[in-house]
Amino acid sequence: MIGGKAIPRAVDRNRLRRRFREIVRTARPAIERYDVILRVKRAVTRDEIPAAATEGGALVEKLLGVGDA
Repeated sequence: MIGGKAIPRAVDRNRLRRRFREIVRTARPAIERYDVILRVKRAVTRDEIPAAATEGGALVEKLLGVGDA
């Protein structure tokens, strides 16, 4: 859940939710062994949504160990 304080407009919250869902969907089946919670901790502007989604994707990749040598 993304709170209204972090992203006031519902359309922007939904946009970020859809991006997060797509990140998790593409990480399947490797991510199915985890319960993943991506939490928005500070206010995100409309212009920062792509960066927030990218950061969420990087966190999921780190969890899965993608790119580790």
